[in-house]
Amino acid sequence: MTMNPAQKTFNHAVAFDVGKENLAVHILPGDERQSIANKPKAIRKLLMAQMRRNAGLNLGPLLVVCEATGGYERHVLEICVELGLAVHKAHGSRVRHFAKYMGLIAKTDPIDARVLALYGLKTEGLRLYAPLTPEVTALIDLKRRRDQIQDMLLAETNRLEHVRHASVSRSLKVHIASLRKDLAALDAAIAAHLKASETLTRKAGLMRTLKGIGPATAATLLAYMPELGAFSKGQAACIAGLAPINNDSGKTMAPRHIEAGRACVRKVLYMAALTAIRHNPIMRSFADKLKRNGKPAKVAITAVMRKLIVTLNAMLRAGEPWAHAKTA
Repeated sequence: MTMNPAQKTFNHAVAFDVGKENLAVHILPGDERQSIANKPKAIRKLLMAQMRRNAGLNLGPLLVVCEATGGYERHVLEICVELGLAVHKAHGSRVRHFAKYMGLIAKTDPIDARVLALYGLKTEGLRLYAPLTPEVTALIDLKRRRDQIQDMLLAETNRLEHVRHASVSRSLKVHIASLRKDLAALDAAIAAHLKASETLTRKAGLMRTLKGIGPATAATLLAYMPELGAFSKGQAACIAGLAPINNDSGKTMAPRHIEAGRACVRKVLYMAALTAIRHNPIMRSFADKLKRNGKPAKVAITAVMRKLIVTLNAMLRAGEPWAHAKTA
């Protein structure tokens, strides 16, 4: 489900503050409040009633807003896709900043639902939710579990360095061996999943034509940044958290910095940038020029990370492999 946010303005909003078992609902216009179970049947019933109300009063396009809650918003998103409704999955910190701007300091579930409704109606350029394909959803599950196993393996390995009791040491070694086995199995499953999907195989193959991008980086980007190829140059850097942000005021010109974005994407791009600086002549020349101009090494690496993600976005958008002329 795709929609250009500039093409529609919304006057009718249904906002859900999502909990594990219940949903606090706020509806605008009318400031109607209610609480329903976080179940598909209850959500469908409420939204269909609002669709009938919308048609009867000619309120214009209906917008559904919910906050990302680690998966508990899944029923809301699925029902909206089923009914063909525009839905926005709001970023928590942005909504809180909006609430402070509105002077709403108190925080309860009904208040949060009202804030979400106001946020949806008053915010320009909302990015509407678009469901992922089953193959991307499966890749996300595999990659997320691999990352969890990797984190556990690192933690257990670090514990092994400091343990003194023999029984604890044996326990750690057994667990580490099991985790390594699971990690290898997940790596194989990810590789097989990519190979089984023609779309993912093609995208991964295009990415890997850019020197510095290996199979692990390609898999991570396909899982955690599946929209890559549909962004503008600036959007790709911003979503990855690699856009240089100004911090100037009056005569003060502070150094630019990066913030927000998807940390899991930056994590793999950092290692990819180090590889690119060593083995990709174009990226090495770019980094060396920055260093000659007095930029610190970390700034040069970050700039290469940004160049990599912007270049990958351009490659996937064009559907063509990397060439020197396409570096951004």
